[in-house]
Amino acid sequence: MRTRYFIAILLAPWLLTAALANPYETTLSNGLRVIVKEDRRAPTAVQMVWYRIGSMDEVDGASGVAHVLEHMMFKGTPSVGAGEFNQRVAAAGGRDNAFTSRDYTAYFQQVPKEKLEEMMQLEADRMRHLNVDAKEFAQEIKVVMEERRLRTDDNPQAKLFEQMNAVAFQAHPYRRPIIGWMNDLETMTAADAKAWYDTWYVPNNATLILTGDIDHQHAFALAEKYYGVLDSRPLPARKPLAEPPQEGMRRVNVKAPAELPVLIMGFKAPILRDVDKDSDPYALEMLSAVLDGHDAARFNKHLVREQKVALSVGISYDATARGPGMIYLHGSPAEGRTVAELEAALRGEIARVQKEGVSLPELKRAKAQLLASQVYKLDSMFGQAMEIGQTEAVGISYRKLDRILEKLQKVSASDVQAVASKYFGDDTLTVGVLDPQPLDGKPRRPAIATRH
Repeated sequence: MRTRYFIAILLAPWLLTAALANPYETTLSNGLRVIVKEDRRAPTAVQMVWYRIGSMDEVDGASGVAHVLEHMMFKGTPSVGAGEFNQRVAAAGGRDNAFTSRDYTAYFQQVPKEKLEEMMQLEADRMRHLNVDAKEFAQEIKVVMEERRLRTDDNPQAKLFEQMNAVAFQAHPYRRPIIGWMNDLETMTAADAKAWYDTWYVPNNATLILTGDIDHQHAFALAEKYYGVLDSRPLPARKPLAEPPQEGMRRVNVKAPAELPVLIMGFKAPILRDVDKDSDPYALEMLSAVLDGHDAARFNKHLVREQKVALSVGISYDATARGPGMIYLHGSPAEGRTVAELEAALRGEIARVQKEGVSLPELKRAKAQLLASQVYKLDSMFGQAMEIGQTEAVGISYRKLDRILEKLQKVSASDVQAVASKYFGDDTLTVGVLDPQPLDGKPRRPAIATRH
């Protein structure tokens, strides 16, 4: 859970389209989009490949396959041995990794600029020629199952969040955990992973993003050289996935060994679909900043320091996603206080905004924090690539990033008060409570609510 803030060249004949300014863009004949952001402040380059495929595209009985395939992508090709990919990145003086979300899967390398071509060759190779070896799969699926045990089964807060989402979403695939249900992992086969790879890992379902001390024309030529030779394939039709309206409060209690109880209150909330026409997602972002955007924000000031009802408390909202949205209030009660008292206190803070609104100084500070976060992101080559990739992967053009920031800056105090009144009713609320059990002498991670 997290609060997230936003902020003419002559082409060779093999390029189909191009942007007129930095970032530069083209689409190869096989459908691969290539976006290049030139930034010459440091002699480094970042390559990211984003596939528009995540856990929301899985089906019941196959949960976790998107994440498992991410692991298998490091197991080699006919020309690159298992584990060699990471070794070559390290030998080049770089770093690499990958991540899977509900909405997308992405792979990246950050290297000295002169090593970019080698990275593009490696990444293009595994886009089409991955080995999904049964023996390697048998080893890696055990790694994923152990990851699930560590990050979810033995993590009380993560277990609570997983169970809560399974209740909050009844039809939409967001109800399934990204890492997958354990039973699905236990029955998954190498053939399942191979089918996922063959279906979705194609250039016409991917976006290549390059940032750093690079020339866009040279980058386009390298993209054509290594990625342009890969064949595209028709993608399966994606049926619309809608969550039925929630018509009453839902509650879930989870018992697990932990030191402290945890409360999560999740309200259904809108997602940014049309950057220019939408307004409520921007106001919800600003409400989040007023309540929990800095140490002096309302939640920390009122509930932790003054009322001492909470040991930790926060609000999390991400306005960009392919699926439906939620805004979460979460925390752990202070010693001697109960979950019920914390829930009442959180409701009280929302009620204050509904009744009294927010002050102009509060709003001004929240906007200043938002602008600062955007500036900090632009200082990083990797951050710039992430910003472009995340927005594109959920269907929003990266060329709208400045417009998003502009719309956020125009949010008024009345806008914030209006969304506080509109989206925090009990009919769309799901409440999750962790009921801590004795630790039974085994080392456990404390169940303190924190952002992920």
